[in-house]
Amino acid sequence: MDKTKNDFKEIIRKDQETRKSKNWNGTFLEYLELVRKNPEIYSLAHKHLYKVISDAGMVEDAALDDSARSLKLWGDHPPKMYNFFKDEFFGVEQPLEKIVRYFHAAAMKGEESRQVLYLMGPVGAGKSSISELLKKRLTDADPIYVIDGCPIREEPLHLIPRPLRDKFNEMLEVQIEGELCPVCRYRLEHEFDGKYENFPVTTSTFSRMHRRGIAVVPPVDPNNQDTSVLIGSEDISKLDQYSEGDPRVLDLNGAFNAGNRGIVEFIEVFKNETEYLHSIITATQEKFVPAPGRHGTIYVDSVILAHSNEAEWRRFKADHTNEAILDRIVTVKVPYNLRLDEEVKIYEKMLGRSGFKSHIAPHTLKIAAMFAILSRLEKSPKCDLVTKMHLYNGEEVIEKGRTKKIDIEELKEDAKFEGMSGISPRFIMKAIDTALTDTVEGITPIHIREVMIRMVKDMEFADDVRKHYLDLLQDTINKAYLEILEKEITKAFVYAYEEQAETLFQNYLDHAEAYVNKTTLKENSSKEEMQPDEGFLKNIEEQIAIIGSSVDGFRQEVISYLWAVGRRGKKVNYKSYEPLKEAIEKKLMESVRDISRIITKARTRDEEQQEKFSALVENMLERGYNEFSANVVLKYASNHLWKD
Repeated sequence: MDKTKNDFKEIIRKDQETRKSKNWNGTFLEYLELVRKNPEIYSLAHKHLYKVISDAGMVEDAALDDSARSLKLWGDHPPKMYNFFKDEFFGVEQPLEKIVRYFHAAAMKGEESRQVLYLMGPVGAGKSSISELLKKRLTDADPIYVIDGCPIREEPLHLIPRPLRDKFNEMLEVQIEGELCPVCRYRLEHEFDGKYENFPVTTSTFSRMHRRGIAVVPPVDPNNQDTSVLIGSEDISKLDQYSEGDPRVLDLNGAFNAGNRGIVEFIEVFKNETEYLHSIITATQEKFVPAPGRHGTIYVDSVILAHSNEAEWRRFKADHTNEAILDRIVTVKVPYNLRLDEEVKIYEKMLGRSGFKSHIAPHTLKIAAMFAILSRLEKSPKCDLVTKMHLYNGEEVIEKGRTKKIDIEELKEDAKFEGMSGISPRFIMKAIDTALTDTVEGITPIHIREVMIRMVKDMEFADDVRKHYLDLLQDTINKAYLEILEKEITKAFVYAYEEQAETLFQNYLDHAEAYVNKTTLKENSSKEEMQPDEGFLKNIEEQIAIIGSSVDGFRQEVISYLWAVGRRGKKVNYKSYEPLKEAIEKKLMESVRDISRIITKARTRDEEQQEKFSALVENMLERGYNEFSANVVLKYASNHLWKD
C-alpha cells in the first residue's frame, strides 16, 4: 500500500512540476525578449493548431500496409497520413489529409486563414469526432502567452502601437496582426498610464470546460436568435457604477470571445438563419466582430470549424442568395469508411472504450462490418457489391483462376457520392451492444446477423432501402459467412494447416517450374530424375477452374510472378500469389469436406469420430473461440454449410 501511495505521489509531483515549468509571468518588455529569441512563440490560431498536428509526426512507411496493397488502394499517389489521427480514425485518410492541408495553408496566412473549415457528411461518419480530437489535443498542448487579465486572452503584441509595428516586425521577425480589445485599451490608459512595456503577460492553457480558447455553439432557435451568443453583452448590473460607454461594463463571454486564439465550433451550422451566418463569415473574413453596445469592434483570431449533414448542406447550397457565404467556406466531405478492415478497427476501438468484457467470436465484427460497408456502396455494372467491397479493401479478387482487373479509381469516379449514405457505425455498435447484453456467454457472427436483421425490420427505413438491407443480411452476408466458416473448420481440421498449405505450394512450384522450363525433377529420397507430375498440377489447378488450354498460361504466370517477387527481395510463400493461394486452400478444404460434414452433422459419433470432433473443438478454442461460440458455429455449420 505504501508503494502505491508513493507511486501516486510521484505521478502527481511530476505532473505539478511539469505544469509549473510551463507557466510564465512577466512584463511585456520581458515577453518581447522571449519573442526575439524564439519568434515561433508568436503564432495565430491556425498556425498554432497546425503545429499541434504536425508535431505528432507522419505515419512511418513501415507502419503502412504492404506496398502491394497500398498500390491497389492508392495507386501512385498515397495520401499523407498523420500520427495525430492514427489511432482515432480509420478509412478516411483523404478527408483528413485535406483538413491538414487547410491548416497548413492557413498557417501560412493563405486565403484559407480567412475561411470557415466546414465538415460535411452523413451522421456518424466522424465529423464531431474530428472536432473533438482537435479540441482535446489543443487542451493537451503547451500554454500560449496572453495579456494577463484580458477577457479574450489576446496576443500581447497587440500592445505595440501602430506607428512602431513595422520596426518591431523587423526586430522580432514576425508580422503582427490585430488590435487591443476595448478592455485592455482602457486598462493601458488608466492603470498603466500608457506604458505598455509594464503591462503584465502570462501563459494560459486551453480548456473547453472553462471556455478558454475553445467555444462550442449549438444551433440557435431561429425565433430567438441573439448575437450576444457570439459577441457577448453588456453587464446591466454595472451600469449603476459605470457609464454606458465604459469598457468595464462589457461581459465578453460570447463564442468568438471565448474561442479567441483557439477554436469556435458551430454544430449543425446551417440550421441557423442566414443573418446569423453572416456574423460567422465576418469573423473569419474580416477578423473583427462588433463589440456589444457602443464599443467599436474586437479583433478575433480563431479557427472557425463548422459541420452538418449532407441534406442541410444541399438545402443551403441550393439557395443562390447564399453564394457570398459559400465563397468563404472550405468544404471537406467526411464520408463513411469504405474499407472492410478499417471498419473492424472502428468497432474494436469503440469496444475497447466500453465496459463490455464478454467473449466475441472470430469474424463477428467482420460480419457486422460487411453489412455496414455493403450498405454504403453503390451498384456498378463493372462488378457486384461483394467484389467491390473486396477491391476497396485492397484484396485480390479471383475469377476463373485470374485476378479480376478492375480499376478502383474508375469505380470511385463512377460513384462520386459513395459513402455518403448507408448504415452508420453507431447502428452497428447498437447491434453489438444488444447482442452482448442478450447473452453472457459471448456472441458469434450468427448472433450479430440475427440482431441486425431485427433492427432493420424495426427501424423506419424506406421500403426499398429495408428490402435492400434485408437482402444483404439474409442472402449476401450469409453466403459470405458460410465461405468463411468452411475455411475456418478446414483450418481447425487440418493438422498444421499452414505447414500443409506451404508443402502443397512448394511441390506445385517445383513441378510447375519443371513443366514451364521443360526440365526434370529429382526425387527426394532416391535422387532419380522424374517428369513433372501433371496429375498433381491439374488437381490443384482445377480447384479454381484452370483446365484445358489455360493451364500452360497459368503455370507460366505463376512462375513469372513469383520470380519477380523473389527478385525484389521478398519472401515467397503460399500466400504470395492470390489465385494459387485460393487453389491450395480449396484443395485442403476438399480433402476434409466429407469428414467435416459427417462429424459435425452426426447426432451420435463412434469413438474415432468423437476423438476427431474433440480435436476439432480444441483447435477452434486455440483459434479464439470459447466453448459456447465453438458449439454455436459448429451447429450452424451442420445445419447450413453442407447439404446432403
